Amino acid sequence: MTNPVQATDGGISAAPLRVPGGGDAPRRGEPVTVGVPWPRGVLRDSAALNLIIGGARAVPVQSRVLDRWSDGSVRWALVDWLADSGADYLLKIGDTPGRAPADTPRAAIRETGKVIEIDTGAALFTINSTSNPNQTPFPFADAKVHGRQAINPARSTLMIEDDAGHVYHPAIDRVVIEDRGPVRVSVRMWGRLASPDAKPTCDLTARVECFAGSTTVRLTLTLTNPRAAGHPDGKWDLGNEGSIYLRRAALSIAMPVETASSPDDAAIRYSCEPGAPLTTAAGDRVEVYQDSSGGENWKSSNHLNRKQEVPLGFQGYRLVVAKAGAGAGNETRGRRATPIVLLQHGERALGAATQYFWQNFPKAIEAASDVLTVGLFPRQSADVHEIQGGERKTHTLHLAYGPDTVTDTPLDWARSPLVPAVDPAWASQAQAAPYLLPRAEDPNADYLALIDAAVEGPDTFERKREVIDEYGWRHFGDIYGDHEAVFDKGERPLVSHYNNQYDAVRGLATQFLRSADPRWFHAMNELASHVADIDLYHTDADKSAYNHGLFWHTCHYIDADTGTHRSYPGRKKVPGGGPSGGHLYTTGFMLHHLVTGDPLSREAAIGLAQYVIDADDGSKTIFRFLDRGDTGHITLSGYGNFHGPGRAAANALNALTDGHRLTGERRFLDKAEQIIRRAVHPTDDPDRMNLLKAEDHWFYTMFLQSLGKYLDHKAELGELDMMYAYGRAVLVHYANWMAAKEYPYLDKPKELEYPTETWAAQDMRKSEVFRLASRHVDDAQRTKLLERAEFFFRYSVRTLASMPTRTLCRPVVLLLSYGNAQGYFQKRAVPPAPAPVGTFDFGTPTRFVPQKDRAKSKLKRLIVMSGLLFVAIAAAVVFLLVVRP
Repeated sequence: MTNPVQATDGGISAAPLRVPGGGDAPRRGEPVTVGVPWPRGVLRDSAALNLIIGGARAVPVQSRVLDRWSDGSVRWALVDWLADSGADYLLKIGDTPGRAPADTPRAAIRETGKVIEIDTGAALFTINSTSNPNQTPFPFADAKVHGRQAINPARSTLMIEDDAGHVYHPAIDRVVIEDRGPVRVSVRMWGRLASPDAKPTCDLTARVECFAGSTTVRLTLTLTNPRAAGHPDGKWDLGNEGSIYLRRAALSIAMPVETASSPDDAAIRYSCEPGAPLTTAAGDRVEVYQDSSGGENWKSSNHLNRKQEVPLGFQGYRLVVAKAGAGAGNETRGRRATPIVLLQHGERALGAATQYFWQNFPKAIEAASDVLTVGLFPRQSADVHEIQGGERKTHTLHLAYGPDTVTDTPLDWARSPLVPAVDPAWASQAQAAPYLLPRAEDPNADYLALIDAAVEGPDTFERKREVIDEYGWRHFGDIYGDHEAVFDKGERPLVSHYNNQYDAVRGLATQFLRSADPRWFHAMNELASHVADIDLYHTDADKSAYNHGLFWHTCHYIDADTGTHRSYPGRKKVPGGGPSGGHLYTTGFMLHHLVTGDPLSREAAIGLAQYVIDADDGSKTIFRFLDRGDTGHITLSGYGNFHGPGRAAANALNALTDGHRLTGERRFLDKAEQIIRRAVHPTDDPDRMNLLKAEDHWFYTMFLQSLGKYLDHKAELGELDMMYAYGRAVLVHYANWMAAKEYPYLDKPKELEYPTETWAAQDMRKSEVFRLASRHVDDAQRTKLLERAEFFFRYSVRTLASMPTRTLCRPVVLLLSYGNAQGYFQKRAVPPAPAPVGTFDFGTPTRFVPQKDRAKSKLKRLIVMSGLLFVAIAAAVVFLLVVRP
């Protein structure tokens, strides 16, 4: 990659972008999208961006702002273009748009009443903004390719069938135009799957993306069960109340009616695996069905259903090619399918492909003489498909309504879309992700070797999946928590789901920005999608302490069993519980959104910030009749009713800071500052709080990390006010105490229940705290704090490098997110943070009392008062009846 282009005034004027090669499938004009960071003050209007290929030719580009600096300049812009594989591009700021050839196709959108028309230059798609459940055409009311009818709307729809035989179709409530072209048009739809004969079964969100000059559409479908899940005694299992059971969910696209009169013109072509050529079927029906992962552990107990059975029938996929009336047809088997299926009638064509077909089993694609069907939850499965209360699944498909020319094999590109990347030197210069240093400049080779275990060598995150077969629509994307299985002596591998502990998504996103290596992107993207769908609790129908929270990882050293990704399986000896502030991570979602533009990740980050507010809202609990103040659910950490600097308060503060950055809504920042005042004070005595007792209070460092991030955010906003001064005083106070008292955890192994490699990785947090605090002190203190930062960084890396368990999931994740800033502080001149404006009296610390305790106290007083009142009334009655006859 080239270096960022320097303007004549010394500032940066252009960002280099790189598109990787297409491997065995070179690409021509593949639609790509990437978030591009910008330095503060450089870009005011994203419409001023031009895209150049090969240093000369202008390429059509569109952009919109995802995030702004506090001065109004662009911090992140989402950029779309039609890319050629292996090409270098330059995104420049100009006064006028670059001139693309006059015949360049452009996408446009028109809205007339309740009808939306999308014109790509090759196809015209029509969307109705209202619908009813009577087999409404979906996603398009109509589609034409080069003026010719492309579909039969009456037979092109989404349908689901439940286990009782009720059939449901989309009923759309709201339609929003998200992007308006000229390269990409996107429309989002919200509604439900409804039936005239039954109550709506699940919510539906759809995103339709159309591209200039193309007949191919990217369709993203999210099916959500909005019911609350049953969780008796805090145990969350398959089969509990609130689940819905689907016999099938399928999207069908039918050829226009006139093709039915010429069945002999029909041809079905298919390719089951990447690299396999397109084959013309010797029949008029083709089915590709993936029943299991196809891996060696395909029948893993990871796939237990509500009946304690693994309902998988065979290893891998089957291909069936049949002729009408000729029986079952010819069946062949394979391991892992990523199929393309094309249906052609003369000049008309329909096609379907999806990137993660086998990984999200069970899946199916079927083609008959005039209809193409994608089985999202396919009918061929031996068991019904259970979607737990508050669970959802997102399916992404590429559908061709006519010729597809990006790759020589139509839709081959959709199996593995290109991953465009920003030059890491540019990302570092922008500092839109703070303290980011290009990997190529990082002098800490030993640190890089440790984190590279995630994507290189014999124990990568991808290889870990094979141990427990972490595949299937509910599991794919998650990381196997193999650190939990170290002490397990069972005959089969212990199943443990990581559920984004310590924000693995953030760490993976950071490494992608530092390196532009697509391996980091894929790991980030797959995990973010999984967590947003499965690990978040998508309901309003449970208690506020749970609604829209994030489920913990599987309980320590316990098999997940039928508890799946919900932490607490009923058949195991676990205490029970649910989502809480102790496991709440937003920054990975925020970065994923900024890098990809994915709206689901933005909504996830904001939703978790809102969860903090709602879970702490006393008006939403059963105690509201006695006390309507803050619950304290969101700051309770560890043992002993601790609401000080702990993991829950840390996560809440971080989430609220991210929520404010993404929305600009003041309520998030106000709540963040309330959390700070509740948890810490500049005159705290850490010794008295017993913070050196690692098993109980190691997580105070998490809070100080979040506090440092909050201070950076406030400084960027220019809010150098009382709360900035308060937070700064706390951070420096604790950092100075740490410099005098803290030691590596493993120096005192007898104080640890399990003195494992994780403790050495957690020491990296101390290094981060010292670096953050060093920006808020004078030169002498700064030198001292940076020395301690260096010490703990070196200790953590050196100790882990000597341990055979260094490649286990948890220590690698910790280092992915924490440790990157070391190189930045080594290679860059990091300026001190601004000082507060004014002097402030911080008052004296007050102890927070949670709502439950306040309510109990009030109830006791009421009981006492009621008793006294009863005694007084009884005495009065006695006096009136006896003493004064």
